[in-house]
Parts: sequence; C-alpha cells; structure tokens
Amino acid sequence: MRLSDKEPTMVLKLIDAVAAELEPDSRFGGASSRSKSEPAMQAGYDTDFYAWTQDQAKRLREGDFRRLDIDNLVDEIETLGRSVKREIESRLNVLIVHLLKWRFQAERRSRSWKATIAEQRKRLARELNDNPSLRSYPATLLAEEYHSARLNASGETDLPEDTFPTSCPFTVEQILDPDFFPEA
Repeated sequence: MRLSDKEPTMVLKLIDAVAAELEPDSRFGGASSRSKSEPAMQAGYDTDFYAWTQDQAKRLREGDFRRLDIDNLVDEIETLGRSVKREIESRLNVLIVHLLKWRFQAERRSRSWKATIAEQRKRLARELNDNPSLRSYPATLLAEEYHSARLNASGETDLPEDTFPTSCPFTVEQILDPDFFPEA
C-alpha cells in the first residue's frame, strides 16, 4: 500500500472537499477541471509517483483544486479501496491455512503457528474495524479463499489435498474468534 493507514481516510475527506469546490459538470466524468493551457500532470504521476503525491497533497492543502490531477487521484482512491480488500483476502487465506494445519497436523503444532493465527486475526480485526463497510466481506469470499487455502495447506504440509474437506470446516465467526483453535 502506498499510503499509511491513516492517510486513506484523510484523502477521501479531501477528495470530498475537492468535489464540493468543483463545478458540478467538471466532477468525475464531466469536463476536465484543468484549463487547456495548463500542462498535464500525467508526466509527474508516471515518472515520479512520490513527487506527484506530494504535489497533489500540497495543492489540496492550499485549496488549489483546479490544478489537481483528478483522473489519477480518482484512480489512486479506487486502488486504495482494492488494496484494503486484497489485504483482507490475503490475511484470511493465511489464517485459514494455519487453522487447517492446526487441525490436521496436531502433532506438529507450534508456538509459531499459534502466533501466526493470532497475528492474522489481529490484523484482520484492525482492517475490519477501520473499514466497517467491509465487515461482511470475509463471509462473501470464504468459499473462494478456502479453495486456495486448502491447496496451500496441502502444499505446506505435504498431506494430500483430499485430507482437507472440500468446503470450509470453520465458520467465519470461528475463523475470526481469537479464542478458537480447532481440534483434530
């Protein structure tokens, strides 16, 4: 992720302020907010992303909304949203893999596995608390992530894939519950 955990909320608030300042027809999809005589800001975005972000932040702070690179700002905001979803997907997958390993290789349980399970749960809880609109997201992708996690668990344990159930043996509530550890 390119921005810190606090910056996405700040950026969204600033984009709302920008949208409020622009004329209705120049908002997303209307006429460009840049005048024809101004150089396009695309070059900075493509050639030095960090410099572009700093320039855009400066323009936002100064209220210089007409010279913002709206198209790329919109793309970056959308990318931030997708990256939060990918973070949840990735952490859920790792968590399921370790829960499967915990259940199906009880003899190999370790503090490391337990620590990984706790860490993934903690970080998932943080993402879901920071993004309440995504609280139901883990449930919507459980089947898909389980399929992938099942393959990963098989590869990590050297157990045949059919050792693991074809559908997830855990509920989303169990997966996210800090006190849940499946028994063999």
